[in-house]
Amino acid sequence: MSYIIRLFFSIDFALIFTLSLIFWNIFVFVLYGIDKRLAIKNKHRIKEKILIFCSLIFGGIGTFFATILFNHKKRKIIFKIIIPISVFLTLIPTIHIIHSYILDRIIVYREKTFFDSQWSSELDGYRIAFMTDFHTISEESMNNVVRELNNRNIDLLVLGGDFSLRDNHYRTILNIISNIETTDGIFGVEGNHDNAERLFLVKSEYGIGILDNSGLYIHPNFFLAGVHDLWNRNPNISVATSNANNDSFILLVSHNPDVSMIQDTSHLNLILSGHIHGGQITFFGWPFYLFRGSITSFGTRFASRFSESYDGIPVYTSFGVGEYYSVPRVFARPEVVIFTMYNKN
Repeated sequence: MSYIIRLFFSIDFALIFTLSLIFWNIFVFVLYGIDKRLAIKNKHRIKEKILIFCSLIFGGIGTFFATILFNHKKRKIIFKIIIPISVFLTLIPTIHIIHSYILDRIIVYREKTFFDSQWSSELDGYRIAFMTDFHTISEESMNNVVRELNNRNIDLLVLGGDFSLRDNHYRTILNIISNIETTDGIFGVEGNHDNAERLFLVKSEYGIGILDNSGLYIHPNFFLAGVHDLWNRNPNISVATSNANNDSFILLVSHNPDVSMIQDTSHLNLILSGHIHGGQITFFGWPFYLFRGSITSFGTRFASRFSESYDGIPVYTSFGVGEYYSVPRVFARPEVVIFTMYNKN
């Protein structure tokens, strides 16, 4: 069974879909060319219903160039309607493919300003970087992230979990991450794809702090906490924040944002999560995949970065920084988020 799963995730679906679209449009182009030649020779023609069907099923580009090159079907009213419609329908997957191959493979660095009345004014301008869902991110990409963050004056780095355990890839990535320069260190939680024991052991080796249903004071009024993964173990927000004072700013890290809907978060100030990948494969950014309910139990609530917990506490759900094996990102760009913190008053 594990072999089948590995084989499935080794398939480059984006490449298969791209090649299928190219070959289909070539086929439609040839089909129109054959029909034109048959018309010239006054032989039995290809039925117009077949030509129309092939054009509308994402064959618009082949149709467009065939009608121009062969000067075929352009004068018929039905084809005057079908051609622009078929081109429009074909451009939709084409745009998504181009976006997936270009922008969706470029990590974006999102700078966010966050205000809260409990944040200490003495720490105004404090910068917190958040990365999650590393999966099979390449060493080159991770090294690029390190160089970028080392140029952005980061005070604290928080990791949201989900590394690839295959071939000890997570060990290499954590080693690279440990080179990120911060004022107050690097801390992280586990994700649903992690083995907590193995992950935390390697984190300790590289000096990365562990948030394991636990928390600590980074500064006198700033408490950082993190919980277990919802799918793997037993996240407990109250335990993780039990050592925090009521007047402290409490930042909670939970790989799965669903925790914020089923446990008390009223004493928190900000929650950082991942897991959702922005829907991974979307329609111009609309995460239709989330309606399946397999990733989250709350539909698209946590699909668009900032949202709220059940208690109305801000939740930022990152799209993640890495690639999930060969499953393409489509209008769901990988990101590193940097929060600059200020007192609200």
